[in-house]
Amino acid sequence: MDKNMEKYVENFKLVLKKYSVFTGRSNRTEFWNFFWVNLGISVVLSILSNMMGNDSNALGMLYSLVIFLPSTALSIRRLHDIGKSGWMLLVSFIPVAGFIWLLILMATEGNPEENEYGPAVIEKTETKE
Repeated sequence: MDKNMEKYVENFKLVLKKYSVFTGRSNRTEFWNFFWVNLGISVVLSILSNMMGNDSNALGMLYSLVIFLPSTALSIRRLHDIGKSGWMLLVSFIPVAGFIWLLILMATEGNPEENEYGPAVIEKTETKE
């Protein structure tokens, strides 16, 4: 497994381990790495369901059920990183505009200082060796 893929997998495992941690902060890298792996798994499960002739996508629904709590906890920690309450996640229930607003919030750079949710989470930058 190449080094980049390994980072994504490790990040995914970390988020799953912190499935019930709704306090603290998570940086953009942690959120988006999890997002892309999660999207990839969902697409693969959807393709597998279609190949097996399963129109209900039972694999995808089961996966969504399993991943719901960890992804919610991560989203709340991500909102904490930008100084917003986890309750802001409810904005996603507003059709279209809520999704767009939440997307903007998730892409916003975190506060570099400590806030009411905890110390700053430093974005890791890679150095070429």
